Amino acid sequence: MGLLSWMLFGALAGWVANGLMVDRQPKGCVYNMILGVVGAIVGGLLLEVIGGREVHFSWSLRSFGVAVLGAVLLLAIAGSRGKRSKS
Repeated sequence: MGLLSWMLFGALAGWVANGLMVDRQPKGCVYNMILGVVGAIVGGLLLEVIGGREVHFSWSLRSFGVAVLGAVLLLAIAGSRGKRSKS
């Protein structure tokens, strides 16, 4: 995928992941884009380690699911750190 495709793919994946989480506060397009792209990388790496198969990102439902799951994982980690530091 090209840079523009990664940005659009990441923005969509980050937006969906942000909507799935309990927080539900809108974070902004740039935040969602970064979250989705990093989530895709994290999700792809985890899937490679757990599944033992190489992940190729393209515009597919499987790739989108991996990106959303990675972004949800990142949001969960960030949410748990935020709650711990406030206590």
